[in-house]
Amino acid sequence: MCQGDAMSDELVDLVSEEATDGMQHAVDHVRGDLAGVRTGRASPALIEKMPVEVYGAEVPLQQVASISVPEPRLLVISPFDKDTVAPIEKAIQRSDLGLSPSNDGIVIRLSFPPLTAERRKELVRVVKQMAEDGRVGIRNHRRTARQELERMQKDGDLSEDDVSRAEKSIDGHTHRFEALVDEILAAKEKELMEE
Repeated sequence: MCQGDAMSDELVDLVSEEATDGMQHAVDHVRGDLAGVRTGRASPALIEKMPVEVYGAEVPLQQVASISVPEPRLLVISPFDKDTVAPIEKAIQRSDLGLSPSNDGIVIRLSFPPLTAERRKELVRVVKQMAEDGRVGIRNHRRTARQELERMQKDGDLSEDDVSRAEKSIDGHTHRFEALVDEILAAKEKELMEE
């Protein structure tokens, strides 16, 4: 193998790695967004990143309290410091969750009412859009990688064969990550439609 082949392989690997990292980030973003969509079930992911104003700063709820799920439709938030009960309760009330917290001065309870059929359908539309946004992000990373490969070919750093091979590899990654988004979406839709 000559020096040029090793160099072109390194360039292709670099572009491919950057694209797959970006695609993975897009999938992780979709996963996080969908975890935050409220179903009829209690999930710590709905509130753990919620900003809470304590000690003069905004911090994620998970840094000031533990969150447990003793029942499928109940979250129990146990603040590490009882002085943070009121700020946590305020943060929940300000959020778009539409839930009313109740506290006994020690823990905060969040009860999740069952979703109506209409609300379920609306949430399915929302999660489908989030998934589509993720797929668009994945395709944007593919497009950026292709543009970079074409630029390298134009500059004489890569041959047409190198570019063709790299594009096939990146297309494979694109399909794999899009399939992952589809799996995540299907699981969330199933969760939303469960009674």
